[in-house]
Amino acid sequence: MRKPYLAAHPRKLGAVLFAASLVLALPYAGESYAQGLPQQSEAETNAQVLLEQLKDASEGEAAKIATQIKRTWARSGSASADLLLKRGRDALQAKKPKVAIEHLTALTDHAPDFAEGWHMRASALYQQDMYGPALEDLEKTLALNPNHFEAIQGLGAIFEQLGDPARAYEVYEQVLTIHPHHADVLEAMKRLETKVKGPAL
Repeated sequence: MRKPYLAAHPRKLGAVLFAASLVLALPYAGESYAQGLPQQSEAETNAQVLLEQLKDASEGEAAKIATQIKRTWARSGSASADLLLKRGRDALQAKKPKVAIEHLTALTDHAPDFAEGWHMRASALYQQDMYGPALEDLEKTLALNPNHFEAIQGLGAIFEQLGDPARAYEVYEQVLTIHPHHADVLEAMKRLETKVKGPAL
């Protein structure tokens, strides 16, 4: 069985944890992030409006709004970039992460300012147990889109794989400041709660 990336490269662990701490320090951008963009596309504006709605949505509404946000984030504005993203996603769904990485690397080379390309490549790298490179792609995703709750969730998943439930729990709490009804994150926090806070009295 192939060793996970960090097990095969133990010297990388310190660098990974340091980089992860930088990602944890990224603030929730919210409305101020939207106002700070000098030339914001209509899609980005729509995403910001939807993010504000997501914070106050009911559980039933939240899933629909989150889907709309993710669809907006998946629009690059370039037909060729959108095609590469689709090919990468299709390869991931077919459980072919190596093929996905090839398509998504072409995408990040072609459109380095497209956050979703980095996020999807991080997902493919994670499936290959390449946690260090996945973390680097999540950093790039969040530098471009600090509100990307799926990327923040991915960071929490990496912390779980590194055996650091406390940091994973902290990251998941950040997801909830953006998407309070994120079902997978709520489930993960419930799973980690005893490890982090101890058994209930």
